[in-house]
Amino acid sequence: MQRLARVPVLVVLAVLVVLPVPFFALAAESRPRIRDLGVEPGIFPPGPLNAITDVEGVRVGHQTLIRGDSVRTGVTAILPHGGNLFQRKTPAAVYVGNGFGKAAGFLQVQELGNLETPIVLTNTLAVGTAIEAVVAWTLEQPGNQEVRSVNAVVGETNDGTLNDIRGRQVTVADVRAAIAAARSGPVEEGAVGAGTGTVAFGWKGGIGTSSRVIPKSLGGYTVGALVQSNFGGILTIDGVPIGEKLGQYSFKEDLEKRESGSCMMVLATDAPLSSRNLERLAKRSVLGLARTGSFLSNGSGDFVIAFSTKNLVPFEPKERTLAVEELTNDAMSPLFLAAVEAVEEAVYNSLLKATTVTGYQGRTVEALPVERVRELLREGGRVKARAE
Repeated sequence: MQRLARVPVLVVLAVLVVLPVPFFALAAESRPRIRDLGVEPGIFPPGPLNAITDVEGVRVGHQTLIRGDSVRTGVTAILPHGGNLFQRKTPAAVYVGNGFGKAAGFLQVQELGNLETPIVLTNTLAVGTAIEAVVAWTLEQPGNQEVRSVNAVVGETNDGTLNDIRGRQVTVADVRAAIAAARSGPVEEGAVGAGTGTVAFGWKGGIGTSSRVIPKSLGGYTVGALVQSNFGGILTIDGVPIGEKLGQYSFKEDLEKRESGSCMMVLATDAPLSSRNLERLAKRSVLGLARTGSFLSNGSGDFVIAFSTKNLVPFEPKERTLAVEELTNDAMSPLFLAAVEAVEEAVYNSLLKATTVTGYQGRTVEALPVERVRELLREGGRVKARAE
């Protein structure tokens, strides 16, 4: 009888822990992406999914942590391909727009020009945990029995407004769960994974993604972007000063110093680029961020990781030299524009898909008001006729 009496209590506790995650996921599904509002930023068309996973082989996974009234955080993992990432490294580069952040693994990527692990995004105080998890995961992969050095690449933004960040709730198991969840196909956006507790332009930020396909006459390559938006500024959508019109922007009556925050940007492409040209591509991401109204404030850590899925680099080459196809400098400009447009749209999607979240110390960050934004975009002439 005593055992039976305890059962209802256990059931209730389980429901309290499990229910919030699908609830927020369902709420996000009801919110639009920017193109659902009839706005088509840029001139290049998106890929079929309008996501970083339009670059063949790229996979994304999330682990979302929503517990009680103070845990609002998570992990997002990006895998360049589905094979052994250490044995078949991807050409890569990094760029720092503003260095107020705790990015890990950037120096080796900069020095050697390749990426050998998943890219993991999380919160500021979980970087060490993420490194530990990525190293352990990499060492366990079949074929890596003799590996003695791993360059884990981890990025972060500070979600301490909505999340009890000092509680350090992200575990090694959470990071591994995000990597295990990585899939091709549509990418969940908004208040999920590493974007669960983020804030952008004073509204709820999150994870966003987009892609661009350049014309076949210019190479036909795809560029995909994924962002973890958590920064301030004056929100501008496709040229319309949304933040100004809604009366919410940095330095309006100081706005409680909301200019601080960060943004992690990940670029993927199937163009055959050297690490040198990948760095040039990464630099253009900051221009995409600027289009949305960011000015890379003092407290904003704005970091970019770019990689190509072509010309994979073997861990132990059999020959002294590698013969690879490489895009020339003169062919890079279309890719530059594609990166700018993809990052810009990824930020918009991160905001529009994010839901209102209440978290640490009862703080609530409202979602961007969709209908009001739609009205302002229509007034600004940015809504296409077919969406009217």
